[in-house]
Amino acid sequence: MAATFEMQSGERGSLTPIPVDIQRIKDQVVRYSEQIERVKGDVRKVLVGQDVMLSRLLFALLSGGHVLLEGVPGLAKTTAIKALAAALHCKFNRIQFTPDLLPADLIGTLIYNPREGVFSTRKGPIFANLVLADEINRAPSKVQSALLEAMQEHQVTIGDEPYTLDEPFLVLAMQNPIEQEGTYPLPEAQVDRFMLKVVIDYPTKSDERKVVDAVLDDLRREVHPVLDPTQLADMKQTVASIYMDDKVKDYVLDVVSATRHPEQYRLDKLKPLIEYGASPRASINLCLAARANAFLIGRGYITPQIEKIEKRCQEPFLKLFSTLSPPVDGTGSQSRRISKRIPQLFPGDRAFQITRAALQLSHQPGIGHR
Repeated sequence: MAATFEMQSGERGSLTPIPVDIQRIKDQVVRYSEQIERVKGDVRKVLVGQDVMLSRLLFALLSGGHVLLEGVPGLAKTTAIKALAAALHCKFNRIQFTPDLLPADLIGTLIYNPREGVFSTRKGPIFANLVLADEINRAPSKVQSALLEAMQEHQVTIGDEPYTLDEPFLVLAMQNPIEQEGTYPLPEAQVDRFMLKVVIDYPTKSDERKVVDAVLDDLRREVHPVLDPTQLADMKQTVASIYMDDKVKDYVLDVVSATRHPEQYRLDKLKPLIEYGASPRASINLCLAARANAFLIGRGYITPQIEKIEKRCQEPFLKLFSTLSPPVDGTGSQSRRISKRIPQLFPGDRAFQITRAALQLSHQPGIGHR
């Protein structure tokens, strides 16, 4: 059934009705829901807790983005992406970044064969579907640039020949926050290329007990393939078709704009703390991740009032894309304060009501506040 949407007149004027087959999109989402739950279930065989990290990885995977992960060693970051790669039947490579690493160690190089008198290409570990860049801030800037170019273009150049990377392509870059000696901090322009920044905390006491029992009793299980890259590509097409109303887009722009001009949103106390606001990539990627979130909770459309969107999407984006003044963010507390305070000004009630009424979906289950 096609729901007819019509924008109400307002500051941005009236738009003509747009036919949106929400039910068809929702049916596609429901069809894939069981497979996604199987992927999560298989990953949880070896990953105890850390559901936040798993959901962020799925956000990026379904949206074509990349994740910057920050946490102390031993929090199952490598286990998470390795298990996800196994569940998706994708190739996984781990790259340990060191100060003496060269770009050729990452993307590959040309090897001369003296017997035949020709050069042959030897591809580097970047040629994988899921790549773990461990301690990315330990490598010099030229190596970081080579990785970030591959992330942006989905291709690398060896010699004078470009090579396209296989899809899906997800980079999970990790930073160690407790050691700064001998590191090369990522410039803000490079950090901007990541879709999400996720800060991982210690597991709960009960989860840690499960980890200890699993290791001591040798209860670690093997993850089996649940999906393949072709099925994942179909899911990404469904995510791209999830409906986002113009009012929701305006809601996203308001949240991002508040990081650039906090004084216009009654946030004068935050203005001295923010050196640069979020870039346009923040608006784009927040919309993409909101679609991925709607897909994961079984919706064919997006409303800003869904609490899970606010918690899962807004805070990680604002922590990544807002550059704080150097003297105030030594521990990250100001970053958390800003990323939580700004969305509170935009509860999204009005945009939610407009979207709900316009789509005429009150007859479908699951409408309303969660």
